[in-house]
Amino acid sequence: MNKHSPCAELFKRSPKNPLLTVRQWPYCANAVFNPGATIFEKQVLLLVRVEAMNGFSHLTVVKSKNGETNWTIDTKPSFFPDPKSHPEELWGIEDPRIVFLEELKEYAIVYTSFSKGGPLVSLAFTKDFVEFRRQGILMQPDNKDASLFPKRFNNRWALLHRPMPSNPSVGAHIWLSFSPDMKHWGDHQILLEAREGGWWDANKIGLASQPIETAEGWLLIYHGVRRTASNSLYRVGLALLDLEDPRRVIRRGTEWVFGPRTQYEQLGDVPYVTFPSGAVLDSKTKTLKLYYGAADSSVFLATAKLRDVLDFLMREAR
Repeated sequence: MNKHSPCAELFKRSPKNPLLTVRQWPYCANAVFNPGATIFEKQVLLLVRVEAMNGFSHLTVVKSKNGETNWTIDTKPSFFPDPKSHPEELWGIEDPRIVFLEELKEYAIVYTSFSKGGPLVSLAFTKDFVEFRRQGILMQPDNKDASLFPKRFNNRWALLHRPMPSNPSVGAHIWLSFSPDMKHWGDHQILLEAREGGWWDANKIGLASQPIETAEGWLLIYHGVRRTASNSLYRVGLALLDLEDPRRVIRRGTEWVFGPRTQYEQLGDVPYVTFPSGAVLDSKTKTLKLYYGAADSSVFLATAKLRDVLDFLMREAR
């Protein structure tokens, strides 16, 4: 979009987009999208959802020094479903969110397992993105769009997730749950409600990337789904949570800040989708790099200055 437009989006698309497509993949696949993102060994590491030709998904490690070009892709799946030992992974694993747990000195990957009973939330740990240690199910079906926070609150771990109600008229909201050990979860509560009526994020929302710690609070990037006569529009919004008490929403933007504009985002396996699932913050430039799947087909990058994002929330939020 023209940068002088009054509707210019807060996040700017990389001129290198699309960053990753199946044409670059070292093995046969149908689509690559919805990556988790983190910094590992001074590189940007993406854990990309790869949909195989049988329709099931697995995860593959991709790395880049600048997070935009010269990607190295694992030559085979890095994290593959294991339905024999983990029957909840029968129909694949999807949409990871990654956080580094300083306390444990390892990375936590929360991902969606597609079970016979529907999608659910699973957890795995890794120190090197070569060996993965599964912890099993955190939340039963139907539930997805989940991430841990990278630290404890009052000695409890916190999990963001999005259960789907059996009655769709109730709305699908972002929930927050707590655990002393990452096995037993309780104090379940709605954190962010889907709005009602004509809002861009009415009826169904879900977590986008993992929560980002800032001086002002935890930056929450989320997607809202607006159903139209021909399809569903996946667009992106912002909220800010209290640093010490993530149950407290400090700000929530009223407007969406990023949505499907380009042909790549509007045409694909699932059209009109921008679905961020990973983000990294450049500590030197304070630039937020948002990695997203477009139309469930390719991986893209959009960037924004963290200060601009927080100023937007202070200015536009309710």
